[in-house]
Amino acid sequence: MTDATVLDVAQNALTLSFLICLPILGFGLVVGLVVAVFQAATQIHEMTITFIPKMIAVAVALLIFGPWMLNRMTTFTIGLLENIPGMLK
Repeated sequence: MTDATVLDVAQNALTLSFLICLPILGFGLVVGLVVAVFQAATQIHEMTITFIPKMIAVAVALLIFGPWMLNRMTTFTIGLLENIPGMLK
């Protein structure tokens, strides 16, 4: 196994993890910004107002993007396992 192979696998793993986290973080960011604007407009500063909508948004993002995320992870894992004999040479 060469250094280039290790770096390629690591780069692919990091790219995949970024792509998988992006929808969840995006939903949380959008909801957080909306709640922050709402709190600034109404001058209500309660911590549960920010926490609960973000939790709901993350749950919705997992329901929507969960199958896609699982498909990407299984495709990557299967490809990695299939390429192990070629990497060991």
